[in-house]
Amino acid sequence: MTIAHLRVEAPWHQRASFAFRRRWYMWFLLMSGIWVSLPWLAPVLMHLGWVGPARALYAFYSLQCHQLPQRSFFVFGPQPMLSLAQINIAWRDTLDPGVLRQFIGTPSTGYKVAWSDRMVSLYTSIPIATALWLPVRRRLRPLPIWAFLLLALPMLLDGGSHMLSDLGGIGQGFRYDNLWLARLTAGSLPASFYAGDALGSFNSWMRLITGTIFGAALVWAVFPQLDAAFAEVVPVAELGRPAGERLP
Repeated sequence: MTIAHLRVEAPWHQRASFAFRRRWYMWFLLMSGIWVSLPWLAPVLMHLGWVGPARALYAFYSLQCHQLPQRSFFVFGPQPMLSLAQINIAWRDTLDPGVLRQFIGTPSTGYKVAWSDRMVSLYTSIPIATALWLPVRRRLRPLPIWAFLLLALPMLLDGGSHMLSDLGGIGQGFRYDNLWLARLTAGSLPASFYAGDALGSFNSWMRLITGTIFGAALVWAVFPQLDAAFAEVVPVAELGRPAGERLP
């Protein structure tokens, strides 16, 4: 009797478990691909006039993200990101983060993605890094924990400094104007690079870069361990035989 015959004889849930173990990374790519695509579906639905499903997606992803509009991408509008001043003009004159996060967009500004730019870079980098890891997974050793912590540090510092800055008020803290950076660089770069959160600004670049580094480091540190665990020999009992019995 072959191993294939034993798999057929095994209960369906054991066969499903075996199939998942063999190709767990393909299932992960599929599910994570859906996960990172749905935030982009929200503005598409708004643009099509399907407001109910769109708002449901915004509400669901708001549990994982602050969704501040000045730190989010916009689609179907003239600009990929909006400044605080533009949001105040187009919608409501407020700096309250609890109110600002409610702004989804308008037909003239476009509609925001249901994740902030940092979340987009962090979560999207995970399935991309997984796809890049697959061809070399047999040769690539896991990233040591100390190296993972080192690569996670930039996002911790960037996100932590943003949080501290926002305690002084949205659009008023030291990470909004980045005067410290302007002094360090003698103001040699355009003013738009230092101030605000628009695409191309220092703040935007830091969120995108640190999120991508963290996501890639997470895959490098964790996925080789997962692959080794799933690659262990499947117990014979799982294939429909008592444990320890040799196959004929």
